[in-house]
Amino acid sequence: MSARAAKRPQIGVLALQGAFLEHEKMLARLGANCRELREKSDLEAPLDGLVLPGGESTTQKKLLTDLGLYEPLREKIAQGLPVLATCAGLILLARNATQDHSPYPSFGTLPVRVRRNAYGRQLGSFSTTGEIKGLGAFPMRFIRAPFIEETAPEVDVLARVDGNIVAVRYQHQIALAFHPELGSDTRLHAAFLSLAAS
Repeated sequence: MSARAAKRPQIGVLALQGAFLEHEKMLARLGANCRELREKSDLEAPLDGLVLPGGESTTQKKLLTDLGLYEPLREKIAQGLPVLATCAGLILLARNATQDHSPYPSFGTLPVRVRRNAYGRQLGSFSTTGEIKGLGAFPMRFIRAPFIEETAPEVDVLARVDGNIVAVRYQHQIALAFHPELGSDTRLHAAFLSLAAS
């Protein structure tokens, strides 16, 4: 293996359910190596970052618990592993989520309160362009998306749409209510990889 290849960031992508393949393709375009995380043994090799994709948050929580992935991943995030979370991934990170009757725990490492399915069924999916702090105009695709109702003071709000918070950063965690992996703009994934390399 060349020295250049050895320096490629190693990104774990939670691959239990949801749009994980799209994240992998975008990260590969940016030079990252992706490892799909499906069972506890997938966590044995070191990771530089973690992607929590969209999907169905209750299903993901149940599978994380059933497969023994919940506690080791929560520990890695709490210890500082950089994370990019989209849609359901945002709900997995949040300390509180309204309209969430799941008996399974969230990681609780992001001090925000999230509203699940915040846009309701009539506006279950839509696209817009919003301003992201430090990046400028960015295409955003929302699919039965949540938004963030409240943040702790130390959370950096990166974007709002119609007054609702849809992107934040807290320490090593970037969390989004929309799906950048479904478009062609790689800037958010590149920002995540910069975080993973720091």
